[in-house]
Amino acid sequence: MTEPPARRRSRTWLVLAAVLAVVGVGALVVALTGQRSAPTPAAAPTAVGSSAVGSSAVASSAPSTVPPPTPPPAPDTTPADAPADVAEPVSVGIPEIGVSSDLLRLGLNDDGTVEVPPLAPDDRAGWYENGPAPGAVGPAVLLGHVDSAEWGPGVFFDLGALAPGDEVEVSRADGTVAVFAVDRVERHAKDDFPTVAVYGNTDDAQLRLITCGGAFDPGAGSYEDNVVAFATLVGTRPA
Repeated sequence: MTEPPARRRSRTWLVLAAVLAVVGVGALVVALTGQRSAPTPAAAPTAVGSSAVGSSAVASSAPSTVPPPTPPPAPDTTPADAPADVAEPVSVGIPEIGVSSDLLRLGLNDDGTVEVPPLAPDDRAGWYENGPAPGAVGPAVLLGHVDSAEWGPGVFFDLGALAPGDEVEVSRADGTVAVFAVDRVERHAKDDFPTVAVYGNTDDAQLRLITCGGAFDPGAGSYEDNVVAFATLVGTRPA
């Protein structure tokens, strides 16, 4: 039996209405869960003595999956030893971008790359404990995620927004705070990571903060670049 035209038109509008409702819900979900892009500094010139290995702590901003983080290269040089009277770091604060985080202890993976903090809802930064402690002579290194699909913006999401003169405060186990001033913030391609500039010996107390940035490559499941903030110790104070 042939369906009357009026009924067919009614059914068509019902199907169309259902489709529009689904699209509307999808748009709402995107509006509620869509993530803004992390601040990204201009790309730095090609690094001299860079490593052909990759990245810092990072997670995908893609909406459906979180790829594993890609660790940075292990240092090519041995950092200066930390003096015995410099206590280990316990937390980091960056007032300019609203960062306040306890610090995890990070070492090396089995493949010789630097560990990164685990992805978690209470995202935290980590200190590379095989290098100097913050405030000792040499480059102390802190790593943190930029974001993840599951948990959203990470602890170092706004790292690329730092500017020269902004302060980084590292609280230490002895109740003192090492205060660093940002010198510069750079973005490097992962295949041009400035290993020597980040991990190489220095004559004074330095700090490096590392995350990922630049464009996200869905095929590789990671960001294409690293964002590195370089800072110099300017003083210490009681906590």
